[in-house]
Amino acid sequence: MKKKLWTPLLVALSILTVAGCGNKPSENGAASPSASPSSSASASASAPASPDGKHYKIAISQIVEHPSLDATREGFLAALKDAGLVEKQNLDVDYQNAQNDMSNNQTIAQTFASQKYDLILAIATPSAQAIVQKIKDQPVLFAAVTDPLDAKLVTNLDKPGGNVSGASDTNPAAVQQLMDFIASDFPKVKTVGVVINEGESNAVVMAKNAEETLAKHDIKLVKAPVTNTSEVKQAAESLVGRADALFITLDNTVVSGVDSIIKVANDNKLPFFSSDRDTLEKGAFATVGFKYYDHGYQAGQMAVEVLKNGKNIGDLKVSMQEKLDLILNLKAAEAQGIAVTDEMKKKVQDPEKNIIQ
Repeated sequence: MKKKLWTPLLVALSILTVAGCGNKPSENGAASPSASPSSSASASASAPASPDGKHYKIAISQIVEHPSLDATREGFLAALKDAGLVEKQNLDVDYQNAQNDMSNNQTIAQTFASQKYDLILAIATPSAQAIVQKIKDQPVLFAAVTDPLDAKLVTNLDKPGGNVSGASDTNPAAVQQLMDFIASDFPKVKTVGVVINEGESNAVVMAKNAEETLAKHDIKLVKAPVTNTSEVKQAAESLVGRADALFITLDNTVVSGVDSIIKVANDNKLPFFSSDRDTLEKGAFATVGFKYYDHGYQAGQMAVEVLKNGKNIGDLKVSMQEKLDLILNLKAAEAQGIAVTDEMKKKVQDPEKNIIQ
């Protein structure tokens, strides 16, 4: 009799115990895995998959915020989006900006090296140098880099090899064409002043190119050195009376403080020539170049080749801006006392896009 009475009770207790374990909270208060899907599984279910069913993780290191570099990043992400890789859906982006601080720049590179990404993009020469130095086992793309060889990012532009390739934001012909334009259309200009951070290798390379081209026209290049953006205004002012025109390279330190150069140029009626369209749109008079958004898009297309098409990044040729055009800002011309001639306008191949009213 006692055995028969205890058996149903034991069965009932077993059922209650199993039911209780199924809903037992974990130490952090969440239900245990047996009760609900894991957080990663839930995230995968809620995030749309890419066309190839993968979820990607990339990192972006950018040396400083300014229009050209920001446009490069935007164009890069737009190319990924057009290929079906959309941020916060099937693409995670770890974006870090060094704010032009070299210590921050190194820290970002070290942090990226300690993690695993499907691809890393470095925007501007200092960022690229830090990333390439620290990271040897992950695909690295660079953009907004003037001279990848001089910066020691790659040893061969056609066949980079290793884990690095990218898009160069210049063509030596662009600086040469701009200097030739100054010589032919500004006969009174005998000296061109350049505000420059000679700690940036890209700026040094471009300034040398400009100096050599100007020398062929018996025009002298006068330098006003800076080491940080706060010195740009004073450097530009120091060129007043020493230079007949102003010029800047793709110099991150200087471009970050370009508003002060524009003011000096306007106040003193000095023609101001830049090396990028974004600076021209802010107030420089002329450049030979392209849109940095398009440059970033080009780098993004290279990333798609690696991420979606399985290409080895070291097999991708370093791309360069081939299509160059003279770009003029007529409002800046008025502010700087420049009489824009029909001859100048005729040199613009695509006036609808590249003559800014």
